[in-house]
Amino acid sequence: MKTILCFGDSNTYGLNPRDKSRFDYNTRWTGILEQKLLQYGFRVAEEGLCGRTTVFPDELRTNRRGVDVLPFLLETHSPVEYVVLMLGTNDCKTRFQATPYIIGNGIKQLVKQIRNAGNAKILVVSPIHLAHGVGENGFDPEFNEDSVLLSKQLKQEFYEISQSENCLFLAASDWSAPSEADREHMDETGHHALAEAVFNVLYNDFKK
Repeated sequence: MKTILCFGDSNTYGLNPRDKSRFDYNTRWTGILEQKLLQYGFRVAEEGLCGRTTVFPDELRTNRRGVDVLPFLLETHSPVEYVVLMLGTNDCKTRFQATPYIIGNGIKQLVKQIRNAGNAKILVVSPIHLAHGVGENGFDPEFNEDSVLLSKQLKQEFYEISQSENCLFLAASDWSAPSEADREHMDETGHHALAEAVFNVLYNDFKK
């Protein structure tokens, strides 16, 4: 059985936008993906964490820097055939004052760590967009409208990185959108759509 490591944030963890619980295995895009891949000899290692960034330390939540833990996880799940890398949303928080270029450099560091750890193929996934009003009262004050714009700029940045780093690429925003419930996380429909999209990219690659 070959391993696909899915490394991401709360949308990989499967946060339910309605009540902040966790979607069950059959609803999370990672769980759906595994069910589709088992017949081809693949298992999915789910490694999503709420609040995870690429490289930014979060003074409000510890242990959230992706670069601090990815090498350990690659070793834990070794050997890894594919890494599906979907981060960037939390980098759009206002206090980080990031740009697409800076967030992209964080993705590049993670790609380098994967390459240093072995021969896994990499699927870079630019995240879904944040929705208008995500920073309003009752939603998530760590974001504002600048964050929304920044999230929309990551698709092109991540695509260019994927081209230069010889990675597979998928824009989650082409398939899924944030729920109206919190303007930030996918609902059940979004998880199913993303699972289908990721599966198609991986299937087309390993069937070459």
